[in-house]
Amino acid sequence: MWRKQLSIGVLISICTFIGHANAQKNEVAGIIGRTFISDQVIPTSTSADNLLRYGNGLTFEGNFSRQVMGGQFLAVSLEVPVVFNVDEDVHTHSNPVAPGFSSLFVTPAARLNIFSNTAVSPWVSVGGGFGRFNGSAVQFQPKTSSTNGVFQIGGGLDVALFRHFTLRGELRDFWSGTPNLHITTNQSRQHNLFVGAGLVWHFGK
Repeated sequence: MWRKQLSIGVLISICTFIGHANAQKNEVAGIIGRTFISDQVIPTSTSADNLLRYGNGLTFEGNFSRQVMGGQFLAVSLEVPVVFNVDEDVHTHSNPVAPGFSSLFVTPAARLNIFSNTAVSPWVSVGGGFGRFNGSAVQFQPKTSSTNGVFQIGGGLDVALFRHFTLRGELRDFWSGTPNLHITTNQSRQHNLFVGAGLVWHFGK
């Protein structure tokens, strides 16, 4: 039931954005970076090194947003960040070359920009949506997939470049469930820290 509610919420948010596209200032951003996930303990492991370790997955973000409130000092935008981790490597001490997994996060959010009309504007973002994991961390096991709810909080800095373009650096934390890796760890949820930079195109009024 909660998956249907999340899906409905995401669709309503996107449709609301599109419905007001001609009346508000819009942004499209493309970001590239890395996702970092902390090591997790494998309680059933008999090895002295009982950690499940993650690599630093190459990650891409596409983001559409619309400014809904604006002033000389503060501006509020509604955004839909879509973040795709292409290949997150996973390994243990006993299996140093294990297959990895991919992840997709879609988390509609509200973003608050400070000094919104200046050349340098810091911002914070809070939202929620869903995450999708695909893959397997153990050889000779079938690939798996799972979907769960995700809470997103982030911050960053926008720096004006020229005309309708700005440079954006950001850090977002996607707090999600854990992927099904055929390995039981001491965690039921995990922080997926995305660090990236890219360009933002501003259009529409």
